[in-house]
Amino acid sequence: MSGTQAAPPVFEPHFNPEIVLRAYCQGIFPMGNDDGTIDWYSPDPRCIIDFAQFHASKRLLRTCRQGIYDIRVNGCFEDVMWACADRDTTWITEKIVAVYSYLNQHGLAHSVEAYDQKGALVGGLYGVAIGGAFMGESMFHRATDASKVCLVFLIERLKERGFVLLDSQYVNKHLASFNAQNIPRAEYLARLNYALTLKCRFD
Repeated sequence: MSGTQAAPPVFEPHFNPEIVLRAYCQGIFPMGNDDGTIDWYSPDPRCIIDFAQFHASKRLLRTCRQGIYDIRVNGCFEDVMWACADRDTTWITEKIVAVYSYLNQHGLAHSVEAYDQKGALVGGLYGVAIGGAFMGESMFHRATDASKVCLVFLIERLKERGFVLLDSQYVNKHLASFNAQNIPRAEYLARLNYALTLKCRFD
């Protein structure tokens, strides 16, 4: 007798994978609240990491070359999301995890993970890939430079596979150290519209 298949997840009409993808294509992204509601954002200016201006320190590049961490893709997507949520305040709620995990299962959301020599997950990041755009969502680290090594890996992978846009939403001190920059929303939308015409594969 064949085994029973798990029932497909049930999403709310106002927050589901289709709506999230449509929002990204319009330059909008969601964030969850403690009360279970979802807010939508399209900041002006918008933070991106331009591949041509991306800068990693010599020390970090040396760490990447040394192979201190084992870097993998899509090995434990949901674990990465929950690790990113493990902080004092977070917008990564159960609803957010459910939708993005579904997108991961269908090849639209991806994680990059760093493992130490004992095989423990010590850093990572995740985001959504549509066309030639990668919408970076969050990152975490439990060991020195683990998330930074993941970011360097991500940049190289995106460049190799023809992506043209890495959305970082809001600039912060960490991203600024890599030469992340704010651009007007109108410019972001123009770059996004072009990126959406491309047919790139992340995995």
